[in-house]
Amino acid sequence: MTLGPLHPSTTGNAAGADALRSAILALNSQRPQDAQRFAEQVLRSDPRHVTALHVLGRALLMQDRAADAVEPLEAAVRAGHDAEIETQLAIALVRAGRNAEALSRLKRAIKRKPPDPAAFHTLGFLLLSTRRFDEAIEVLRRGRDIAPMMPEMSIQLGYALMQSGNPAEAKSAFGQALAVSPASPDALFGIAQAHYELGEMQAAAEHFRRSLRSRPDDYNALLCLGHCLLALGEREAGYDCFRAAARGDKRRYGRALSSLAASGRGRAWLRPSAAARFMRGEKI
Repeated sequence: MTLGPLHPSTTGNAAGADALRSAILALNSQRPQDAQRFAEQVLRSDPRHVTALHVLGRALLMQDRAADAVEPLEAAVRAGHDAEIETQLAIALVRAGRNAEALSRLKRAIKRKPPDPAAFHTLGFLLLSTRRFDEAIEVLRRGRDIAPMMPEMSIQLGYALMQSGNPAEAKSAFGQALAVSPASPDALFGIAQAHYELGEMQAAAEHFRRSLRSRPDDYNALLCLGHCLLALGEREAGYDCFRAAARGDKRRYGRALSSLAASGRGRAWLRPSAAARFMRGEKI
């Protein structure tokens, strides 16, 4: 997220304006330590400078220093009453483990004008993480109305609907995300899950495959595709998915084997050695 253009009145002197420009450029160039240094330079002469406080808070967040980011972002909110800054403050509070305060800030942020779509997205995520599904769905729907071209909003809404047991509406939400971002692996995986829950195995398999083109080592997508293919009667192709998912560490192998064995169309073995040979694709 980039910060907007500077205005001549944002600092009281040319040196301060140059430092502020440098801070914003560094932040937008993913150089948070430089952004912090230039923002602190501005704040030494103007401790209440809203943009410099905002940049400092964002720079600290980018360095995984959420607890340190809270103070400058709180000061920026007090001085600026801006929805974007309040959202960043809420994100800092979440990362610092202060979820109750973050929730309060986000509820305030979504009422500000103009609204910041990220506030709705972050609030929806926080509500979803505490299993407040109905509230999350309401907030995310409002956010989608405000930012229909923001695929992350529809994706988050889709997952909220899935967790609330509504795969049909979730499929529609993921479809909206794909209309904006056709190659999004998260949207593809989500719509595949929705098709699977609705018993639409052919469509589910197609979307799991498309998701895997972007993330070929996606463990969960491989397992899900394997179950789809077994349901469609494509047993060898399904087994190959479980074999691919099993490659790597022992935990992946164990989970893939358990998932296959638990499937109504899976396999079971009396000896671990036989299972191991099967997962390697060897004849038993």
